[in-house]
Amino acid sequence: MTAAPAGASSPAEGRERIRLDKWLWQARFVKSRSLAAGLVEGGHVRVNGERAQKGARAVGPGDVLTVAVAERIRVVRILACGTRRGPAPEAQSLYEEIEARAAENSDPPIERLEGNSRPTKRDRRKLDLDRRRALE
Repeated sequence: MTAAPAGASSPAEGRERIRLDKWLWQARFVKSRSLAAGLVEGGHVRVNGERAQKGARAVGPGDVLTVAVAERIRVVRILACGTRRGPAPEAQSLYEEIEARAAENSDPPIERLEGNSRPTKRDRRKLDLDRRRALE
């Protein structure tokens, strides 16, 4: 077994750390851990201003997360890692809300005629574009 390089600390020596996807699931940002991993890999989560590439990224108390979920952008500071996915009050104690805002939409919603339940192909493209802009 090789020794750790000088200046490197093991997780046991430093602060408590947990996988990003597991923390998102425990803090009830998403309903399942696989959805949390998909959110991270889809580029909708930033850790301390940097886009997270994998759900296995370690996060801990003091890290700031920017999460785009459910047409909202939430900025939270992690207070604790947690040990389980408990009830909502327990999940809310894991983070401090810094900022929450609805995704800004500069275009008004598509107007539909009464009785026209299905959008046209053009309307569908506009809806898809609006949804992509909301997640960026």
